Amino acid sequence: MDSASAPVLIVGAGPTGLNLALWLTKLNVRVRIIDKAAQSGTTSRALAVQARTLELYDQIGIADDIVDAGVKVRGVNVWVRGEKAARMPLGEIGEGISPFSFSLVYPQDAHEKLLIAKLSELGVHVERESELTLLRQDRQHVNGVVRNRRGEEHFTASYVAACDGASSSVRHELGFGFPGGTYQGLFYVADVHADGPVTDKELHIDLEDSDFLVVFPLKDEGHLRIVGLVREHPNTNPATLTFDGVSGKAAEHVRLRNVRPNWFSAYRVHHRVAEHFRQGRVFLLGDAAHVHSPVGGQGMNTGIGDAVNLSWKLAAVLKGEANERLLDTYEPERIAFAQRLVATTDRAFAIATARGRLARYLRTQFVPLATPYLTRSSVARRFLFRTLSQTNVRYRGSALSEGKAGQVRGGDRLPWVTVGPVDNFESLKLVAWQVHVYGNVRPGFAAACRELGIPLRQFSSSTASRRAGLAEDAAYLIRPDGYVALADPKADPGKLRNYFERKVSEKRTLAG
Repeated sequence: MDSASAPVLIVGAGPTGLNLALWLTKLNVRVRIIDKAAQSGTTSRALAVQARTLELYDQIGIADDIVDAGVKVRGVNVWVRGEKAARMPLGEIGEGISPFSFSLVYPQDAHEKLLIAKLSELGVHVERESELTLLRQDRQHVNGVVRNRRGEEHFTASYVAACDGASSSVRHELGFGFPGGTYQGLFYVADVHADGPVTDKELHIDLEDSDFLVVFPLKDEGHLRIVGLVREHPNTNPATLTFDGVSGKAAEHVRLRNVRPNWFSAYRVHHRVAEHFRQGRVFLLGDAAHVHSPVGGQGMNTGIGDAVNLSWKLAAVLKGEANERLLDTYEPERIAFAQRLVATTDRAFAIATARGRLARYLRTQFVPLATPYLTRSSVARRFLFRTLSQTNVRYRGSALSEGKAGQVRGGDRLPWVTVGPVDNFESLKLVAWQVHVYGNVRPGFAAACRELGIPLRQFSSSTASRRAGLAEDAAYLIRPDGYVALADPKADPGKLRNYFERKVSEKRTLAG
């Protein structure tokens, strides 16, 4: 695929940029993706792939590849004073909420290689050792300079997507502030082979003191990723910290034996959200827009969510299927979630690493006592799954969100429903606007859908659909990313037409 004159230039080839490229390519939009690194990452900090990400991957046909390559985590174990103090079985913790009802570990370096391979199959290749050095825009185009191995090259694109990480040169060029702060101490990640009780394909968390330590299982036997925080000597240069300096504590706290390190990396972690995610024809995504504590495994998944949110909107505008004002919804939808997430993970991290007698009591005594309760409580387990899996992310305040039918509002993720062999998420693989009706289609409504070029999917009303909050005979207009745009209990054809005239297409249909 010729990318020299592609309408979208993507800066940065981490999971966010690769996803944006993949989704846009699947939606028949040409892209050019550049990265200043000579090769994809060989070390990684991100490990969790959340259910909502897998749902989105399922829409473009790669979820099974990710699941097969990752590790389904069967349980979470809490360690105190070198002993396992409590265990929460996970299993199918999200059963009935998502088709991906488990917790999955798949490291970012392997994740990136898989996405690169999928892009390559579609004829799109990452341009390595290529850096954006100049950026200018007007009402119609973005112009600038890319420096690569051939020298300096001028480019023109319709839009630029900055996925170039926390130190984003594009964000700096736009002059956006990146308010927030930096956590005390150094984070580290170590890739090791080892023996011991924590090599059981489960997640292990040490809560002995305020240093914080998590052990993640990888695919091969005895292969682990250790993520930790060292709070002593907070001004230490990350480059001077070595695995030998932390391995003794890890071995003591979770009883690791015969530890063979493969690689080790230390870094500082920030909690920041950019002042804006868009300026004209330039967008910020992923770490270029927001960074936060690794607690909960949300960072990479949030960047992927940014990419999916923007991709279908860019595609609709570039193909003439929607008015450019559709792009105005990207920033408010994603910045609101990023701000909530940073605040939430910041509080969770503070609790997990706080010093003092009370904090130590909470970690070493209260948490082990409370864990069995969480195991028994279906309400607590479902809340935990929805929160961590990002299946509770919604856009109710968006300009694209309207109405309520049953318990489902505009802006909510479409509830997953199965009745026998029928799975309502299967239709989302179309990656296009569509309407769902659970029950009978009211007179004139099917004609309105045909007029607008929107597929209509009729499902039987069932105990499962009603339990999920979907009202019988109501109409749900679904966005290409699986979120409800319009929930209309009366399934009024005029309301559907009016929605598109006002919100999307300015009286142009979406057909074709």
